[in-house]
Amino acid sequence: MLIDPRQATLLVVDIQERLIGAMSDPQGMRERARWLLAASAELDVPTVISEQYPKGLGPTLSELKAATPQAEVVQKLHFSCVAADCLPPSLLAREQVIVCGMETHVCVLQTVLGLLALGKQVFVVEDVCDSRTPASKAAGLARMRDAGAQIVTGEMVLFELLGSASHPLFRHISKTYLVGERS
Repeated sequence: MLIDPRQATLLVVDIQERLIGAMSDPQGMRERARWLLAASAELDVPTVISEQYPKGLGPTLSELKAATPQAEVVQKLHFSCVAADCLPPSLLAREQVIVCGMETHVCVLQTVLGLLALGKQVFVVEDVCDSRTPASKAAGLARMRDAGAQIVTGEMVLFELLGSASHPLFRHISKTYLVGERS
């Protein structure tokens, strides 16, 4: 199955100030997340950002909020966004959810398993997920794949959202986000 821009929402899980420094690749995570959020915003993908206990872990990284100012921010105490019942009806009304965030083996995993239980088609952006250790990230991704989530990369997401080189934004997105190397 491919990502359908008319049915997809981007869910960004817990990329927060006081948590990012503990990740295995904090700088790369910051850059890849900003890249995906900015490109998705240009393609008008509805975006929801979750924050795990922001009083303790701080808010979402400011550069991510700036990259997607239209995003709805929700707060939670449960590790799973589904268990926290914090996802807006706009996200739940769509068939597909593109998920990225931290930590892969905790909040991302539990959220993805909850979305799958709701019957959603879930796409986990492997290169925009991180955990404190590479082993924990790998285990989380494997478990999500085994449960039925599609594991994708940021570039896969963009090309599927574009669908064709005839898309009106193809040249712009290609030049801005897909040309050359990125972290």
